[in-house]
Amino acid sequence: MSRRTKIKRNFPLADSVYNSVLVSLMISKILKNGKKIRAEKIIYEAFEIIEKKTKVSPLRIFEKAIKRVSPSVQIKSKRNSNSTLQVPKEIRFFRGINLSLCWIIQFAKVRPGRTMAIKLANEIIDASRGSGNSIRKKEETHRMAKANKVFAYQNT
Repeated sequence: MSRRTKIKRNFPLADSVYNSVLVSLMISKILKNGKKIRAEKIIYEAFEIIEKKTKVSPLRIFEKAIKRVSPSVQIKSKRNSNSTLQVPKEIRFFRGINLSLCWIIQFAKVRPGRTMAIKLANEIIDASRGSGNSIRKKEETHRMAKANKVFAYQNT
């Protein structure tokens, strides 16, 4: 039996309203306990709020936010005898998008506000403008990678 075959990655289908794969990825990230309709409702409400606040296409702002938040490096911990090293590792484009989606959702959850849709909309707007906690997280990750550039030769 050959071990050379690569497993093909299954991408989610584009969502029905905005016809975007990024939006469907966001829906699947926000999904809890299989309640997809509820997750879709949160995302679409957030997009309506974005459109009201900025008067620009919410999909455009969302894509801009994802582009600004997605990192190009990741920090991996590697144990070396008695010490743990923070090893910077370059990541692929898709992994960067996944991390940015996770960070946006993570920091939207801890924001003050009434509903998740409002909090998510505010986080996306802030990220597209270059501020917000998710942007801070990306900058912190890049700063850590730059500081630990010495250990980049380590294999993780």
